Amino acid sequence: MKAAVIVFPGSNCDRDLMVALEQSAGAAPTMVWHRETTLPDVDLIAVPGGFSYGDYLRSGAMAARSPIMKAVVEDARRGVAVLGVCNGFQILTESGLLPGVLMRNRDLRYVCRDVFLRVEQNDTPFSNKYAQGQVVKIPIAHHDGNFFIDSDGHRQLEDEGRIAFRYCDSAGLVDNRSNPNGSLANIAGVLDPSRRILGMMPHPERLSDPNLGGNDGRALFDSILNALS
Repeated sequence: MKAAVIVFPGSNCDRDLMVALEQSAGAAPTMVWHRETTLPDVDLIAVPGGFSYGDYLRSGAMAARSPIMKAVVEDARRGVAVLGVCNGFQILTESGLLPGVLMRNRDLRYVCRDVFLRVEQNDTPFSNKYAQGQVVKIPIAHHDGNFFIDSDGHRQLEDEGRIAFRYCDSAGLVDNRSNPNGSLANIAGVLDPSRRILGMMPHPERLSDPNLGGNDGRALFDSILNALS
């Protein structure tokens, strides 16, 4: 599997994604600076977390207009898989590749801790190594992770099975107490209609090796390898 990781000014999880992808695929991805206008021939484009452009204007809004994003959008529309994590999720919504918006957290505070997620779909390139309904522990670190979409858009996501992960408690219960940021319906990750684009606020790359304190995130990268190799 060949992958590329996009690097913006302010990205701080690009190398984490690189390590996690190399750990699963056995080959290091290509790191692509935001000022480039073309991408190499790859199976996966990964858009990392961080604070691209210092989160000025609106999280992800400026990065979505970087030169490289035209190539990302074009490749995504011809079927190349795309993973956006945290700030990467924000960038994908701002670029129109995913629906909805990531707003300021409900409590207006930056949140950085481990949370539990319930796997809502395991028939995607990003989740085929998980079990349906499996509960996993993945870290979050964001100030603008409150996912919102209008009622018609929400209904479409539900009806089409495009909610990839939801925030839950350790037993898999989805309720307001297990929602760390106020996201609509506890949504932690969404898919595009092709199911080849995933945006998620939690950071699977930060818990993909036992040396990091757990490896619940590893299955996501193994899923990508399984689907795209």
